Amino acid sequence: MGIVTAVSRSGEYTFTKPVRDAVTLVAGLGVEGDVHSGVTVKHRSRVRRDPTRPNLRQVHLMHAELHDELAGLGFEVAAGQLGENVTTRGVDLLGLPTGTRLRLGPDAVVEVTGLRNPCPQIEAFRTGLLKRVVGRDENGDVVRRAGVMSIVLVGGVVRPGDAILVELPAEPHTALQPV
Repeated sequence: MGIVTAVSRSGEYTFTKPVRDAVTLVAGLGVEGDVHSGVTVKHRSRVRRDPTRPNLRQVHLMHAELHDELAGLGFEVAAGQLGENVTTRGVDLLGLPTGTRLRLGPDAVVEVTGLRNPCPQIEAFRTGLLKRVVGRDENGDVVRRAGVMSIVLVGGVVRPGDAILVELPAEPHTALQPV
């Protein structure tokens, strides 16, 4: 079992999102009051490509363990600063299969849709940071480490300190891909 360590949202297109005392997740939409909330894509690059596509990036989750690792490398990164809505601890987000359901607090349920594709804004935020959150493994395959994206299945209020319960989908599992 994991825990929510912080929640963030922004009503404007900003890279960082201010930390809040709580956020409300709305089924089928995302984080209430967040610029990326909606049935169809809201991220600018995806809107330019096809604004009618379903929004598989309603809620961005990032593991606090990444923040810890980055701090050890000299990059001070706080919750919400890389654009995530929910910062977690104790859940291997990147190791989850597609379709995993995460129960956040007493009511909310999100379904993991894929990996966040790190963008150049990360490098603009801190020089050298992008190569720490995206790289290549020993086979030369791209490894994305900037969290996962999800959709809201069941709404509810999410607060720091809330428990996270992981419900894996039926096998066979499908590895996460960028969305």
